[in-house]
Amino acid sequence: MTLGDKQRQFSRMIAELIITAYSMGYEITLGDAYRDPRVFGKLGERKGYGRSTSLHKQRLAIDLNLFKDGRYLTTTADHAPIGEVWESMGGSWGGRYDDGNHYSFAHEGMR
Repeated sequence: MTLGDKQRQFSRMIAELIITAYSMGYEITLGDAYRDPRVFGKLGERKGYGRSTSLHKQRLAIDLNLFKDGRYLTTTADHAPIGEVWESMGGSWGGRYDDGNHYSFAHEGMR
């Protein structure tokens, strides 16, 4: 599967995840999705925050802001129900390494 194929599949999966989250009583706003190389460096270059090989730079990761009953949920545990749905869809959830609002799609050994 090409990078472009993965990017399109990732976008569709994120849309499905957001719809599912709303059906579970959550609300979502979008956080960090694409890290522009003009600001965060090219792939392989560390500039700003995050890893030099971040999947955000390849349009295969997004940070989601989660809300329930008007309250902003910030802990990894808060994201667990949504993260588990994401994993069941074939995605990689950052809650497995204490980055609960991070949702990505594996590529070239990165998750």
